[in-house]
Amino acid sequence: MNSSLIQLLVLAGIAVFLILKLKSVLGTREGFEKPPLPLDDDKPSARKGFEVIEGGPDRDIVDHVADGSDAANALYTMKKAEPSFSVGEFLGGARGAYEMIFMAFEKGEIEEIKPFLSPDVYESFAEAVAAREAQGLTVEANFIGIRELAVQSAEFDTTSREGEVSVRFVAELYSVVRNKLGEIVEGSPSEIKRQRDVWTFARQMGADDPNWLLVATGD
Repeated sequence: MNSSLIQLLVLAGIAVFLILKLKSVLGTREGFEKPPLPLDDDKPSARKGFEVIEGGPDRDIVDHVADGSDAANALYTMKKAEPSFSVGEFLGGARGAYEMIFMAFEKGEIEEIKPFLSPDVYESFAEAVAAREAQGLTVEANFIGIRELAVQSAEFDTTSREGEVSVRFVAELYSVVRNKLGEIVEGSPSEIKRQRDVWTFARQMGADDPNWLLVATGD
């Protein structure tokens, strides 16, 4: 084997080594890959985020009531009187308030919820609890949860700036009523009871006090 052939084989071996080394460092591309497109700052597609179109419906309202309805118009006006007001946040608070007030009434512990009730509602609750106690009846209740929650109506008085929102609740619980002897006279400890109520909450929009009062109950 002459020297020129030996040199050629050595160079070929070095070339193969370098190719394998480059593959191990850079990886291997398969198929056709488009080159990255240059960014053009003047084009809208290159801008981060997106522009919000003003003048559309307020989703915080129309997600809960029909747009253009009396309830929607009242809620729009309430938001103008108090821009920080949120229907979604209100319903979240109403959910918690319903369970707290309902269970306090069932247990006869209405003094604890007095700050959240209007005078008329508190008096009505107190009379019902007193009548129940006079008959020697006690209630045992275990709240499961709220199955349905929706805005039924809304009103706003531009003069007094008082807003009212009526909320429809469908709750599930276990509930039994026992007499003095401990006998069950109503309900069942093993059957789920479905409770339907329409409660109306009121508040002066823009006031420093953020609390809503329960001003009416119905079904």
